[in-house]
Amino acid sequence: MDLEPKRKVKINQKRNRLIIRSSILFILIGAVIFTLISNSKDDNMVYRVGDKAPDFKLTQINENNQLDMLQLSDLEGKGVMLNFWATWCKPCEEEMPYMQELYPKYKDKGVEIVAVSLDSTELVVNGFVDKYDLTFPIPHDQAGEIRDLYKVGPLPSTFFINPDGEIEEYISGALSLESLESYLQDIMPQE
Repeated sequence: MDLEPKRKVKINQKRNRLIIRSSILFILIGAVIFTLISNSKDDNMVYRVGDKAPDFKLTQINENNQLDMLQLSDLEGKGVMLNFWATWCKPCEEEMPYMQELYPKYKDKGVEIVAVSLDSTELVVNGFVDKYDLTFPIPHDQAGEIRDLYKVGPLPSTFFINPDGEIEEYISGALSLESLESYLQDIMPQE
């Protein structure tokens, strides 16, 4: 007779442990799902045409410019071509001479070309800058923070930002001289 009550107690203890463990598991699963959903909303923020371009500050690595640091908000009132590139990217390399050719002409018209390098070392970028004699600002995003901020995928990727700081156009892939000039004309400040 003593066995039966002990057995019931053990069964009740097992059932209680199962209920407690299951409750904890459901709470943890709920917390994980909530965290994933909350974070995915922020992480998946993709900037589109008409959105305000997010501000950033990076060190420039080419010595042809007077500024050590470049901050996007300092260019407010100008059109900005924000290009993401790397030296190992062949399409990026092909469009650099077009950017250099148009830079002096459009700089005088209130348009700035900013080419954010995603390379790992400045030495490689400096060699590339010298090879093409690039004079437009080239900030270095070694850690990839700005690339992540703008959700840049394939290279080259280019954001054309109007003088009000809004994204006017986004292009993924290399640009021809003609298309590049057309986009630069679209973001020129109105006189």
